[in-house]
Amino acid sequence: MTTYITICDTCKRDDWDETKDDQTHGETLAALVEASAQDRSVKTRRVSCLMGCTHGCNISIQARGKLAYTLGRFEPSREAADAIVDYAELHAQSHTGQVPYKQWPQGVKGHFVTRMPPLPDEPEG
Repeated sequence: MTTYITICDTCKRDDWDETKDDQTHGETLAALVEASAQDRSVKTRRVSCLMGCTHGCNISIQARGKLAYTLGRFEPSREAADAIVDYAELHAQSHTGQVPYKQWPQGVKGHFVTRMPPLPDEPEG
């Protein structure tokens, strides 16, 4: 089961300045996450808007049949990108997607926004 890191490339933190910044904070974070994920066991993809603007920069970590997470409030930095990819690899290694807190990289602690259960295998009703 492949774990995906979905990165919002339209995120702009409160300090974004269109006169100084040539790209959004989300684009910067996306490029850093993509670079960190190269040759690792997770995949990345970009989307325009995860609708978590008050939590920018936002990412989600998902895999079929596993718990999914949205994380936000990241600085667009290499340290944040590496922590995101490290956590995603732990998610990939987990049967359910749940990673014990003591294994979380320091860089993701305090960044969790939501946890969503996996969709049922069979349609209900």
